[in-house]
Amino acid sequence: MNREELIQAIVEKYEAMGQNPDTHLSGLLHAEPMTYWDFIQVDALLGLQTQRTQLKDEMVFIMYHQINELLFKMILWEVDQVSHEEVVSAEKFTKHLSRISRYFDMLSNSFTIMGDGMDPEQYMKFRDTLTPASGFQSAQYRKIEFASTELINLIDYRFRKTIDRDTPYEYAMENLYWQAAGVDHKTGEKNALLSNFENKYTEEFIRFMKEYNLINLWTKFKSLPSKDQKNLDLINAMRHYDHTVNVKWVIHHLEAAKKYLNTGSESAEATGGSDWQKYMHPRYQRRIFYPELWTSEELENWGVTNLEDHKSVSDADSLPLFKA
Repeated sequence: MNREELIQAIVEKYEAMGQNPDTHLSGLLHAEPMTYWDFIQVDALLGLQTQRTQLKDEMVFIMYHQINELLFKMILWEVDQVSHEEVVSAEKFTKHLSRISRYFDMLSNSFTIMGDGMDPEQYMKFRDTLTPASGFQSAQYRKIEFASTELINLIDYRFRKTIDRDTPYEYAMENLYWQAAGVDHKTGEKNALLSNFENKYTEEFIRFMKEYNLINLWTKFKSLPSKDQKNLDLINAMRHYDHTVNVKWVIHHLEAAKKYLNTGSESAEATGGSDWQKYMHPRYQRRIFYPELWTSEELENWGVTNLEDHKSVSDADSLPLFKA
């Protein structure tokens, strides 16, 4: 497109919007050129780290979790491009799932920053200032779960028979798998970790559940034409995503936590007070986004580790793919 054609296209663009093209061209004449630091908002981004202690490694902890939240936002951005598309092809579905999996692969592989990149003595000091806050309280991560699968697959498996399509969202909210991390099952009381989280986000979560009730990735997949539901590239992308989020990422997180919270014969509580070793393990959570895409043996051994016969279910590098 030459200069005359480009100017004409700009004029037509603003006229179609009911705008005066000359005003916009005049504004362009006087505007400052864009810079990297303005476009990325570097100064604002680098000003978001506020320590609660003077311990140097607390800064590592803060920035690492802020990076996680940025990646969660990228994941939700990709999910939206599938969920809110009225008609989505298998190719487009696969493309965005592959992007999402790359983001989660990056998250999974980044835990050495936490596991090996902080001095344990410093961590055990500054972590006390975080109580009762916890990474459990990432609202974006919970939204990723709601947007990835049908709500029934996020219900604590012990209570799934009490849930159906007519169940109020409020009841479902009370029986999500992660409730187990915040309830004292001897007293039935919720701890501060869960209470604070729900007070902040329950209404927002219920709105989000309703929005994604029929457009979450699993429902979207099942609404595709039969031919597309048999597309092996898409099936494998769904399986990879499911395994990466619900086994690989969780196991890496658990192993990183063990380096700091296991101290000799004793085991420290998580900052939120949860029974983290039991709660975090995928064998306990039984969180599976796309159960119909896994064999009965794979489902039975979900999250199994250190078993040679079941390595494919616990080791992402050995994850079996369906072949034509």
